[in-house]
Amino acid sequence: MFSCLSPGALGLPLDHTAAIELALAHGFGGVDPDPEHFRTLLADGGLEAVSAHGDAVRAKGLQWGMAGLPIALDSPAEEFRAALGSLPDALGLLTAAGVTAVGTWIRPMHQTRDHAANWRLHAGRLSLVSEILADHGLRLGLEYIGPKTFWSTERHPFVHDITDARALIAETGASNIGLILDSYHWFTAGETPEDLTGLAASDIVSVDINDARPDRARDEQMDLDRRLPYDTGVIDLDGFMGAIRTAGYTGPVKVEPFMKSLAEQPVDEVLADISSRLDRAITGA
Repeated sequence: MFSCLSPGALGLPLDHTAAIELALAHGFGGVDPDPEHFRTLLADGGLEAVSAHGDAVRAKGLQWGMAGLPIALDSPAEEFRAALGSLPDALGLLTAAGVTAVGTWIRPMHQTRDHAANWRLHAGRLSLVSEILADHGLRLGLEYIGPKTFWSTERHPFVHDITDARALIAETGASNIGLILDSYHWFTAGETPEDLTGLAASDIVSVDINDARPDRARDEQMDLDRRLPYDTGVIDLDGFMGAIRTAGYTGPVKVEPFMKSLAEQPVDEVLADISSRLDRAITGA
């Protein structure tokens, strides 16, 4: 595993060049890719410039984290078809830079589409998307969303735990789809380290770690109101990360707390703190 600096996940307004230099300065093992920066390089020097940038980042000793999937799985049909048509060009840009994975989340409810219909839609669309990703040598990470305060807000709940997420992935038959495991969603879904038993490294694409508020019961936790890992001890991060180490996972681990206060603090202090928390999670020390 390696610690990954994801400025967007931390709410830090860093441009890509600054993120790379700060990742190096604070001992991160990787940094999230920035497709917008890649497009600027493409306009100036073509795919060769994008490829050279990826080589330069790796030469500094950094690995790429995960890019966002540039298509919404539950978008209206016309929007989905249009996005699907432009997907190969977007993915070609990522692979030119050496990126190997993209990710997205599963919206865990729908107001009008029942579970069976939503399942068919997602399984079919995931199959289409995974084939295009495979053509570009890319893996897809899927994140389930655990808080009941979110998935219970519309009429029809959908995938919001690891069991259903794995079943949906299995139904696609795609070998390049895995999980984005977030300790916050794992906790709010009522899961334990035993629910991660049997996972292999190939089942996991990316990992997020966060903690939860101590003054709220599990079913009262809000998706966008989290705490930094190890701050409260509400989430069993030792058990969570221990199971992930047992699986043999070697990919990126990042922090995604949705805390606006981080952007108000000196960036070097924030990143030194985040890097230390990630190192603790990865090593178990």
